Amino acid sequence: MKAFTLNETTGTYCAQESITADQIIEQAKQILTTQLCNTSSTTFSNPSAVSSYLTIKLADKEREVFACLFLDSQHRLIQYEELFYGTIDSAAVYPREVVKAALRHNAAAVIFAHNHPSGLATPSEADKRITERLKSALDTVDIRTLDHFVIGHNEVISFAEKGLL
Repeated sequence: MKAFTLNETTGTYCAQESITADQIIEQAKQILTTQLCNTSSTTFSNPSAVSSYLTIKLADKEREVFACLFLDSQHRLIQYEELFYGTIDSAAVYPREVVKAALRHNAAAVIFAHNHPSGLATPSEADKRITERLKSALDTVDIRTLDHFVIGHNEVISFAEKGLL
């Protein structure tokens, strides 16, 4: 199967031989991520844009992954970082490590996200508790928590939209 790769220097596409379906999917994800997230102009203040971005990043993971979007004061993305990896139904999340990462990136705000490999995006009680602990820890260093997204297979739940934050 033929596929094309983008030459970023020239802005042109070049044919590539012998590419697998997984490689095509990965290339598509990279293109979508680039289109959704131009760090110089895209702000992450709209839940639907954040939802689309995080779905690309987390929906197909086979185990639970906890990630953060570190944002500047205008809610532009500084860095997306996957901080913790777990099993098929949980991941240990440490507030100290989240605070360290936020300070390292000089973030003014954060958005938390994690996937549910089961496919159901309904937040658990543990999800709600860790969100409160993280928010409290970040408040002590003046970093705002904007949202926490739970990514399922066909559904995304925003804590802010559900009044859970």
